[in-house]
Amino acid sequence: MPHVAISMIPGRDQNEKRDLAIRVQNFICEELNLEKSVVSVSIEEIPLERWDAHMEQIPPETILTKGAIHDKFYRA
Repeated sequence: MPHVAISMIPGRDQNEKRDLAIRVQNFICEELNLEKSVVSVSIEEIPLERWDAHMEQIPPETILTKGAIHDKFYRA
């Protein structure tokens, strides 16, 4: 079933991350008409100094939306 993996730079507390995960889970459930029991969300904190290397490990075809910061990794 769907799993959403979020990578982000550290700086948010556990409550903020949990709230984000719940909101993402709720959205996915509503959009795909699924029960919460089948949707999971993880959040991985990536230190800024490892961000570039982390992003290079994500296959470009799996990133369906991106911010301007990602352009340096995935130019067509």
